[in-house]
Amino acid sequence: MTDLNAIESSDIVDARGSACPGPLLEAKKGIGKVQVGQTLEILSNDSGTKTDLPAWAGKVGHEYLGILEADGYDRHFITRNK
Repeated sequence: MTDLNAIESSDIVDARGSACPGPLLEAKKGIGKVQVGQTLEILSNDSGTKTDLPAWAGKVGHEYLGILEADGYDRHFITRNK
């Protein structure tokens, strides 16, 4: 299992304060800014993001690494696979 605290994100998308589907749309834009094999970090305080991001990543072929809870928001990590 990946140690999420040790991940060096290649880019960070701050979608805090954005309601569903905002964080998902931001993640879709952000994944295009990182190279294949690099990791995008998405910051969100929308509860729907916890199910939206893993489902989207799996559907389009990226790897959802997991979630870390921060102070009032979540940190999601997705590795671009294609």
